[in-house]
Amino acid sequence: MSHLLISAAHKSSGKTTLSIGLCAALKQQGLTVQPFKKGPDYIDPMWLSRAAGRACYNLDFHISSRVAIKETFAQRMQGADIGLIEGNKGLYDGLDLDGSNSNAALATLLNAPVILVIDARGMTRGIAPLILGYQAFEPDIHIAAVILNQVGGYRHEEKLRRVIEHYTDVPVLGAVHHAPEIEIIERHLGLMPSSETAERDEIIARIAGAVADQVDLERVIELAAVAPTIAPVAPTAATASFDRTVRIGIAQDAAFGFYYAGDLERFEQAGAELVPFNTLTDNSLPEVDGLFIGGGFPERQVAALADNKSLRQAIRDFIEAGGAAYAECGGLMYLTRSLSWRGEKHEMAGAIAADCLMCERPQGRGYVRLRQTADAPWDLPSITPKEIAAHEFHYSRLENLDGEIKFAYEMLRGTGIDGHHDGIIYKNLLASYSHLQDTDRYHWVAHFVTFIKRGRLGHSKDLI
Repeated sequence: MSHLLISAAHKSSGKTTLSIGLCAALKQQGLTVQPFKKGPDYIDPMWLSRAAGRACYNLDFHISSRVAIKETFAQRMQGADIGLIEGNKGLYDGLDLDGSNSNAALATLLNAPVILVIDARGMTRGIAPLILGYQAFEPDIHIAAVILNQVGGYRHEEKLRRVIEHYTDVPVLGAVHHAPEIEIIERHLGLMPSSETAERDEIIARIAGAVADQVDLERVIELAAVAPTIAPVAPTAATASFDRTVRIGIAQDAAFGFYYAGDLERFEQAGAELVPFNTLTDNSLPEVDGLFIGGGFPERQVAALADNKSLRQAIRDFIEAGGAAYAECGGLMYLTRSLSWRGEKHEMAGAIAADCLMCERPQGRGYVRLRQTADAPWDLPSITPKEIAAHEFHYSRLENLDGEIKFAYEMLRGTGIDGHHDGIIYKNLLASYSHLQDTDRYHWVAHFVTFIKRGRLGHSKDLI
C-alpha cells in the first residue's frame, strides 16, 4: 500500500499546489492516485479530486477516532496504486501541546513517509538548521525527503542543494522554481474553489507540467513504496431507519460546493437519492423530499443569487410548507433575508428572519464543540451524542434576528451564531455556521435522512 504525506515547515509553503501537481503528474504516468486531506477542508480536496480523478477524503482527529481514520484510509486505498495525503499547516502544528492531532501524528498513525515542502524564498545556508531541527524535534518521524518550493533560479537551487547535502542526510526530490502561472488565486477562506473557474483543468495541467519537470517522480514512487500496509478495519457506518427511499435536493454550483465526499456517499447508504440543483440558473426546485444547501461563497455570486427570484421563492415556499432542510454556513447566509457585502445589499431567500453581513475579519474560525439542545430536530436518543465535534470558518455574521429564536446547539467551543448558540431552527429547517462531518462519532447523515423519512410517514416530532 504505497503512500506518503506531504507536509511543510509552515502554512502557505505551497504544499497544496505541489500536492495537486503530484496527483496529476503521477496520474499521467498511468498510476491510480488516491488523495486525502488532513483536517477540515473543502477547497483543497476539490482541487486534489480533480487532479487525481478520484474523490479526496478528509482525515481529521478532532471529528473522527483513530480507528475510523485508519478504516477510512484502508477502504479508500483499495484499487489505488499510491496514496497521497496532504497535511494542513506545518508538520508539527496542531491543537494540543503534545502534538497528538498534528500532521506528524497522522504520519505515525498511518506509517506514512513524510515529504517536507520548504518555501525557500530568501534562504540559503539557513535551510540546513531548519531541516535538522525538524528531524530532531520528533526523531521517530520519518522525514524521507524535501521538495524545495519558490526557488529563485538555478543558482539559488544549486546553493540550496549543496547546503542540504553537506549538512543533512535528507535527499532533495526536486526544486520548483517561482512561477506565477502555476499559482492558484487565494482569498479569505484559502484557495479559489475549482468549481468557480472554467480554467481549472488548464491550471492543473500547468502545475503538473512544472512538477513533472522539476521533481523526481520515480523517487517519489520509491519512497511511497516503503510504507507498510494498513490493515483494513471493519466498517462502522450507521444506516437510517426505514427503507423507503427519499429524494434530497442538493445545491451544487459556483456558489455552493462545500461537501465531504464521504458524507455524500453516506446519503446513498442511508436510503437517499441526492438530486443536484443550481441556485444560479434553475428556476424551480426538483421534486424532492428534503433540501441540503452546503457551504460555499454566496457573496461571490450574490447578484446572480438575488436575480434568481423564482428559485428563492421556491425554496422559501418549501421551507414554509414544512419541508425538511439543512443548511451550513453559506447555505445559512443564502436563507436569510439579505446579504450585504462591499457596500451592496441583496435580497436572499428570506426563510430565516435575519440579515447577513460580510465582515473584513473572521467572525468564527476553527474547531467547535456543540451540545444539542432539547429543540434539536434530529434528536434520536439511541444514537445521538450529547456533544458533537465540528468546525466553522466564516467572515459573516447575522444581524436583526427577529422573534424568539430556537437553537439546535449550545456552543461549548467556538462562535456559531451569537457566541453561545448555533443551529437556527425554523419549522423543519436546521441552519448553522458549524460544518458537520459524518464519522463514527456522529452519523449526522443518518439522522437527517431518518428525520425526512419519519416526516414522510407522519412521525416527525416537528413536522408542521
